[in-house]
Amino acid sequence: MTIREATITKLQELPEPLLQQVSDFIDILTDRQQHSTAISNPQSELAEAWVQWFEAVERLEVISTESASDYQQLLLSKYRQQGLEL
Repeated sequence: MTIREATITKLQELPEPLLQQVSDFIDILTDRQQHSTAISNPQSELAEAWVQWFEAVERLEVISTESASDYQQLLLSKYRQQGLEL
């Protein structure tokens, strides 16, 4: 009998309240496993996310608008009124 089969046999004999605790414990073990997998291999996932982000940014189109130019002129005017020079 394998460990899996022995465990299933034990589970079938447990009352419902204990099954909930076992289920919660299995969830904890699963979360730990996923967390340790993410920690053991974070560089590849993180690197892939950054590559995707940079590729997306490189595809962005830069649009120059007059309102930005007007805003810049207003800012310069405000600084000059305050006696500041850039």
